[in-house]
Amino acid sequence: MKISNLKLYNFRSYESLSLDFSNKQNIIIGENGSGKTNIVESIYVLAITKSFRGSKDAVLIRNNKDSMSIEGTVRDKIRHNYKLSLSEDGKIVKIDNNKIARLSDYISKINVVLFTPEDTTIINDSPTARRNMINIEITQLEHGYLHLLNEYNKVLKQRNAFLKLMYVNKLASPDYLWILTDKLIEIGLEISKFRQKFIEDINKYIDKINVEITKKSGLKVSYVSALKNKTKEELKEKYKAYLDKDIIIGKTNIGIHHDDFIFSLKSRNLKDYGSEGEKKNAIICFKLAEIELYIKDKGIYPILILDDLFSCLDARKINNILKKLNKNLQIFITTTDLKNINTKILNNCTVFNIKKEKVVKKVYE
Repeated sequence: MKISNLKLYNFRSYESLSLDFSNKQNIIIGENGSGKTNIVESIYVLAITKSFRGSKDAVLIRNNKDSMSIEGTVRDKIRHNYKLSLSEDGKIVKIDNNKIARLSDYISKINVVLFTPEDTTIINDSPTARRNMINIEITQLEHGYLHLLNEYNKVLKQRNAFLKLMYVNKLASPDYLWILTDKLIEIGLEISKFRQKFIEDINKYIDKINVEITKKSGLKVSYVSALKNKTKEELKEKYKAYLDKDIIIGKTNIGIHHDDFIFSLKSRNLKDYGSEGEKKNAIICFKLAEIELYIKDKGIYPILILDDLFSCLDARKINNILKKLNKNLQIFITTTDLKNINTKILNNCTVFNIKKEKVVKKVYE
């Protein structure tokens, strides 16, 4: 999967920009604040339909403008033109100029694997952050997963609202609650199966990669869920046991919205017992395992984005990892200094030098 051309219109700092990329390695260099991350962010938004910076959609539109668009030509087995536009009318996505009605039918068409400095903190972060990361990854791999998530969140919202009603009105019939509960369990079990399979697939590769990079073994990701390996009947009994608590606090205490993903090394939970270096290594290995999953299990070469990792990781380690990557991957690297990058890796790279939103392209040979 390669993106050959990118066009931006009123995206972030860029009023208008058109770039042609190398099929191999593309390095985007510029000072902090120059707009280099905006370029790789736009590729990610074109694929995922939202930013990896946790930003609201509105901030993606250039100041004092009322709309923006991102357009990219992407080739997998065949070439397609993808377009995402954002305005007061909402978000619109098109493939080959055909509007796609549901975002869930669009996402997964362009596959990206992303490394950012924020990823290195994910193990220390909340379960919500880890769920969000896993959701994005599975959404790209499994068509229909995002639709299930949307349906689950819709039913969860309805159930929580009815719990609050039951707290206020003691005479409210619980019949509707159990209709919602049955639906929540049904959808939750489907989502749980996707998550469990994804983690099993990641674990096929992650420890081997860790051994290659750190010479240490025993790296594993565990899926923690009240739904894991449970039947619908068993879960309904759990919901019954929590009913009084659910009514009191007005929230559902069981479900895939409480799932977590634990990174461990030699059976030690890295969040509690790992060094910062071990945690960073674990995330690197997780992302590399995901690339292996794409290539070996799905036959897909995803677009790889490495955003400003030299700011938080050892340059020698990153260069060693770059040397190990599959040569068929298209890679985007942002950096403030080319001195961070090994000269052998620079060979045959296309470098985009950014100064005040002006882009100068140079091919290293």
